Amino acid sequence: MITDKPVCVTGASGFIAAHIVQQLLAKGYSVRGTVRKSPKNYPFLTGLPGAAERLELFEADLLSEGSYDLAVAGCNYVMHTASPYVINVKNPQRDLVDPAVDGTESVLESCLKAGCVKRVIFTSSIAAITDEPESMKVFTEKDWNTMSSLERNPYHYSKTLAERAAWDFIMRKRPKFDLVSINPFMVIGPSISPSLNTTNQMIRDIMTGVYPGIMDVNWGFVDVRDVAKAHILAMETETASGRYLCSAEEMHMRELVALLKSSGFDNYPLPKIDLSGITGTLLMKALSFTQPRDTGMYIRTNVGRNMRCDNAKIKRELGISFMPTKNSIVETVKNMVKWGHLSSLK
Repeated sequence: MITDKPVCVTGASGFIAAHIVQQLLAKGYSVRGTVRKSPKNYPFLTGLPGAAERLELFEADLLSEGSYDLAVAGCNYVMHTASPYVINVKNPQRDLVDPAVDGTESVLESCLKAGCVKRVIFTSSIAAITDEPESMKVFTEKDWNTMSSLERNPYHYSKTLAERAAWDFIMRKRPKFDLVSINPFMVIGPSISPSLNTTNQMIRDIMTGVYPGIMDVNWGFVDVRDVAKAHILAMETETASGRYLCSAEEMHMRELVALLKSSGFDNYPLPKIDLSGITGTLLMKALSFTQPRDTGMYIRTNVGRNMRCDNAKIKRELGISFMPTKNSIVETVKNMVKWGHLSSLK
């Protein structure tokens, strides 16, 4: 332990944040978590080992000025994970950009006001690095997403603006605390809460016939427990600095479907038609216009391209080793069955 003061985790009920809280408690830290409703609504947090003695939950709102002051006061370290993760929204400015950007600035202002914060660990995303794979390019922490907008992949746009706002805050105000960002790719794994996160939902959709065929698309996957560990390592490693792209390995949709079949899930309506060739890619892009706006845009900017990213920095500087992605995916499916998000087919 590097501090005997509480560690603040914003958005503590979220998919990643709940694992951060669990791991912090397991290591003996005291934790202050911010949530949107009364603490009694989060038994999956208050029931964690060590929570009765070392977890406090505070109500806070991303769009309410000063909302985080009480939770941050007296903390040396703050992990800011709170941010909306929704793909299709009616009003991207109101539903994505404003809470992501204004919430980030609000948390940082609370840290500045507290006067005792040493480091803020910011949960960013691959979305702030790119919204579109590029031929032969390997993405690193040096890359920034410059293509997203309110009309084009607005979720990616919100994450980019939020991280930009965080780094701009550091440059403008020169606070005593420093900033480290964790930029995970597609986060999978078992959930502590009963809610279904967006990436796990994508796997569920692949297993329940939502996708008509196997598309020419790949993703970088990382286990949620490794993402939580990366946040804590970024806090505990004094020399940690800048951005950390957090991804274990890339996997093509074809490989994912094959893994699900070979892992005992072949009784689900997995996609059977291979549409990963040139003709299939053209068809999928044409069909994308029948999908909700943001889903369609994602298909048009990602299908037919190969995404590659470099995780050397996070392994070198934080010393993290990643869980095997295949194991994480199998655990993800079993966990979705446990929570009732996926029916158990015999």
